Order: sequence, then structure tokens, then C-alpha cells
Amino acid sequence: MTTEITIRRPDDWHLHLRDGAMLEGVIGDTSRHFARAIIMPNLVPPVVTTADASAYRDRILAALPKGDRFEPLMTLYLTEHTNPDDVEAGFKSDLIRAVKLYPAGATTNSHGGVRDMDKAMPVLERMAKIGLTLCVHGEVTTPEVDIFDREAVFIETVLDPLRQRLPELRVTMEHVTTKNGIDYIKASKANLAGSITTHHLIINRNAILVGGIKPHYYCLPVAKREEHRLALRAAATSGDKRFFLGTDSAPHVDPLKECACGCAGIYTSINTMSCLAHVFEQDNALDRLEAFASLNGPEWYGLPANEETIRLVKRADPVAFPAKIETGAGPVTVFDPMFPLHWDVA
Repeated sequence: MTTEITIRRPDDWHLHLRDGAMLEGVIGDTSRHFARAIIMPNLVPPVVTTADASAYRDRILAALPKGDRFEPLMTLYLTEHTNPDDVEAGFKSDLIRAVKLYPAGATTNSHGGVRDMDKAMPVLERMAKIGLTLCVHGEVTTPEVDIFDREAVFIETVLDPLRQRLPELRVTMEHVTTKNGIDYIKASKANLAGSITTHHLIINRNAILVGGIKPHYYCLPVAKREEHRLALRAAATSGDKRFFLGTDSAPHVDPLKECACGCAGIYTSINTMSCLAHVFEQDNALDRLEAFASLNGPEWYGLPANEETIRLVKRADPVAFPAKIETGAGPVTVFDPMFPLHWDVA
């Protein structure tokens, strides 16, 4: 039985750090284990220009715990008025690694997102020309579409038509949650990859609804049926280079989760590597954990894999993680996978 593995230091290809006191409270949970992360731009106000991204990067680096080595990979929030020249300048300066598409109203702080894709075409065409990746929150927001069907309908009505119109555009389907999404990526011949979260590998929609409404398992895209979770697990543990880790770790203070209209988001940065080792061991795929967490993402984004390594050790007794972390913004509940975690980053 394997009780210890060493892998290249992992990266997180989808991360929310927020800003201000919350940023200062959560950044150490990422920088402790992860070398780099794609930073989501949905602040208030959002990160829409290269200058915004540069200033935000400076705030992230200033908040790092002393001695931690971590590189924030910055993104821009796509709007119908995004300037293609600014995007290209940011990309050529190596500051901007991707542009994020939020359909308006799809998730937290997405009200400024895209409503009419035609209006965003000038910047998308420029991105296709220069090789800059589009990260998509893959859900439609039309009220007549059931929330559990939003991803499948997005693929059919938005993503596939866009990719047929701009086949050279590189697209990351972020936080894939359905078998539909997995199958669509696997069927693609080029320029499409998908990130998968820690929590979607572990929970299905029962976690939110059975035995009472559990707000700390509510996220967007919402967790789906068990058949979809199993499809995500199979993709993540397969070694397929098109799938990689993007935690979508998204801190909210407890009062904003535990209320009549709670925020979407699950905080997993602190225990992701322990959760992943458990999942991959369950699926007899510990030898493929490094590909998912440390190799496939850098290859997709055109970056070298990290030279540093981390060592994961299986402890006899469960590893203790706090139920909550305290931040200057307030308490944040940590993801509970609902089983004991024995793997630990040594």
C-alpha cells in the first residue's frame, strides 16, 4: 500500500482571492502548497484593464506571507467594451494569461458580464489571432433554463457556435460539472481543455439538499447528479492532458453564506491536496495525481512545470483541518468532504 508520494509542486488554474482583508486572510492557504494560480477578475469593481490587473497583482504580492514563493497569473474580465489593444498589450507583457467570460448574472459579481456575444467578437478575434486563452464560466442565464441544465445548454447554444466561428480560439471550460462537458472536451480535436474543482469530484447535489439545505455546499455551477460526478472523477484521474485542477476556491464570510439568499462558493484551498490524494487513491490513480495537479495545466497554458516538489504522506490518524478560518473580513467555513482525510502535505 502506498503511504507516500512526491509530485511536482501543483498549480491552481482557477482561484478566487478576493481583495483587502479577505485576500490577506486566504492567500497563505494557497501559497503554502501552490506555486501559481490563475486569479479570477470578478472583484467589485472588476479587473477589466491591464492597469487594473497590474495593480491587483501588486496587492496580491504584498499580501503574501513572508518567505512564500507564489506567482499570481492575472486575467481580465471580459465585457462588451473590452479594448482589444489593451488585451494584446497585457498579453505581450506576460502579465495577462487569460480573459474570463462571465455570462451576465451567472455567478458572484458577474452582473457586468457579456449579454451579447457579438459585441465581444472584436476582442475574441484578437485573442484567437495572438493565442490568448478564453476562460469561460459555461452556463446560460436565461430564466427558462433549469439551473441543472445551464452547462449543457451553454455548450450547445453558446460555446459550440463560438468555436465553430473562431476555431483557432483557445478555450478553457472552467469548473466542468457535467458528463456533457467532459464528453464535449474529449470529442474536440484542438484548442479546448477543462478545469475541474476539488469539490465537484466529491459532492453531488444531495450534499446541498438532503437533510436540510446546506449552504456551505452551494456553489455555481451547482453540483449535479451522481452520474456527472463520476464522469468528472473518471476524467480527472484518467491522465488525459486536457483536464487539470482549478479549485474555484471561493471564500465568502459565513453571514453571506448563511442567510436567506446565500452566496455561491466553496472554500477548498486549505485542504485541496489532501482531498485530491484521497480521491485519486480511491480510484487507484495516485500515479496520475501529478498529471492532474502539476503537469497538465502548465502544458495547456504554455508554461514550464514547477521544478520544486511536495511530498504527500498518508497518516494513521486523520489530518485535522479547521472548520473555519478567521479573516479580517470575518469567518470563512472550510470545505468538509464528509470523510476523514489521512493524506497530508509533509
